[in-house]
Amino acid sequence: MTQLPILSLAQPADEFAQAIGKSFQQTGFALVTDHGLDPDLVSRGWAMTQAFFAQDEAEKRLYADKVVGNQRGYIPFGREIAKDAKVHDLKEFWHVGRDVAPNDPDAATMPPNIWPDAPQGFRGTLSALYAALDQVGATILSRIALYLGLADDWFDGAIHNGNSILRLLHYPPIIDAPEGAIRAGAHEDINLITLLLGAEEAGLQLLTRENEWIDASPPEGALVINVGDMLQRLTNHHLPSTTHRVINPASERSRHSRYSMPFFLHLRSDFPIKTLDQCISADNPNRYPEPILADDYLHERLVEIGLIKA
Repeated sequence: MTQLPILSLAQPADEFAQAIGKSFQQTGFALVTDHGLDPDLVSRGWAMTQAFFAQDEAEKRLYADKVVGNQRGYIPFGREIAKDAKVHDLKEFWHVGRDVAPNDPDAATMPPNIWPDAPQGFRGTLSALYAALDQVGATILSRIALYLGLADDWFDGAIHNGNSILRLLHYPPIIDAPEGAIRAGAHEDINLITLLLGAEEAGLQLLTRENEWIDASPPEGALVINVGDMLQRLTNHHLPSTTHRVINPASERSRHSRYSMPFFLHLRSDFPIKTLDQCISADNPNRYPEPILADDYLHERLVEIGLIKA
């Protein structure tokens, strides 16, 4: 059975670059330790997440439908659906985005954040966690750049003011779920890479090249990193975006909530996603001869998953 490698970000840059590149090529995923996130900050993030979702539905819905595309604030249970799925996912979530000044040129595609009145300290904690994950993501992208034969700072400009999102996810206890509904239907991520906290709780699975579902089971505190569709497109599928899902527990764990925190690292909105020359060959011709702006690509995908209307 395929096993995901456990990589250390404390490795020398070139060694980590080759290791994560190989893992991405084979599975689209990697497990990363020694990432440098402050454990106390992460712990406070979990506490804020659980406290927010424990509130009454009416209180949470005060922060829903405030932003086009559900890109900020609260997104209620049963709103998101995997592409081509027939039933909605069994989850609710909160989105934290990048804070930019109102007069910033990027503000047009990045709405301001929405912050709840409770729990106290939510804004400060989640803003700090967003910034920390943003930095770790930039470091990992610098290693991916090395693997692709690019300068280690190649992605710096591409992700400056990127429309990245920290999602706080709550999968409630499963009670009377519609037939066929699971916590997160099979899907691929839209963005460049995803950094996920919270996968120690069983349920996350990825689909291998052999069409086999395997568990992603990281060590305590490790990040699960996966390739998103934007990076797949940029690299002409040299680094593939892998289908994954969150299944329902078969045991008494179904009566318990599950929480996770994915950080979806995005390109800046006006970045043209153009196939890298070194990822085009006779054996792998350019699948995407026409570039597309990152914001246009994001819009297309948000329509597909039901968060905005066409």
